[in-house]
Amino acid sequence: MNTIASQRSQVLARIDAACAQAGRDPREVTLLAVSKTFGAEAVREAHAAGQVAFGENYVQEAVEKMARLTDLPLQWHCIGPVQSNKTRLVAEHFDWMHSVDRLKIAQRLSEQRPSTMAPLQVCIQVNIDGQTSKSGVAPEETLALAREVARLPRLVLRGLMTIPEPTEDGAAQRAVHARARALFEHLREAGLALDTLSMGMTADLEAAIASGSTMVRVGTAIFGQRTPRAPGAA
Repeated sequence: MNTIASQRSQVLARIDAACAQAGRDPREVTLLAVSKTFGAEAVREAHAAGQVAFGENYVQEAVEKMARLTDLPLQWHCIGPVQSNKTRLVAEHFDWMHSVDRLKIAQRLSEQRPSTMAPLQVCIQVNIDGQTSKSGVAPEETLALAREVARLPRLVLRGLMTIPEPTEDGAAQRAVHARARALFEHLREAGLALDTLSMGMTADLEAAIASGSTMVRVGTAIFGQRTPRAPGAA
């Protein structure tokens, strides 16, 4: 029977192999365990196996989970789209926010981040392949948004996050990730001190690592298949 610990080990082995293939140091790639819809005990089990960073899509669910895990030194990443009425919860509870795609959200996060906490680490979500159903700023508008976000107090702009359309075609995966890497380098060349390229999930982490990802977001391969959430859940 596979356990969360054994499945996490298998993911780490995939990361190591992908890094070896790409000539990269595995220490350059952070594994973010996506624990959305899984309970606090699953997070506790993953932490016992050595996992520290966890990604959550649903803010209210995540905050309730955090309250049950205050005894553990965990790092919490918000990776889902956030409405204006949920920014305070993100600002007050999370360590990272990956899905900033407009200035209004960044401004609210900056204003609402408590001064007693470390600055919120932020990535800008880019709609790298122009999906109409996905959140994210258009690639050609990313530099302007990044410059505005970088000026805000209580935030630290770390990089970019992408969620391209799923495909089993390895060449297509690498092509879209390469576009994200090129945009990331363009922003760095423009003077922004970025170090994080959050891209790649269970199905495409090898292609993402080959293209320069520094953080892969893996849920299913660690925790198993998810139970669908009820419509309208927070």
